[in-house]
Amino acid sequence: MKAFRLDELEAERAANDGAYLQFLRERNMSVGLYALDAGEHDRQQPHNQDEVYFVVSGRAAITVGLETSEVARGSVVYVPAGVAHKFHHISEDLRVLVVFSPPES
Repeated sequence: MKAFRLDELEAERAANDGAYLQFLRERNMSVGLYALDAGEHDRQQPHNQDEVYFVVSGRAAITVGLETSEVARGSVVYVPAGVAHKFHHISEDLRVLVVFSPPES
């Protein structure tokens, strides 16, 4: 079993000075913590993997393809592989668990 604590993952991500920390990688998936502060711009490009976002804190909007939705703590968003997507209008620091399948390359 592998178990993680969000507060420890956030501390590790912040210490490494990056927006994304991959903390689990298995044959069929990878999982990471993504952070965008209020007012920040999301510079993601489409990925070759399906993604699931689980918002653990913060508020923003996300556009996936041509659809836009407001997200906050507890929101879950599926993003198909190859589809353009971005968080925007980030009004509260955003922390998101990201699951890639297959694993992010």
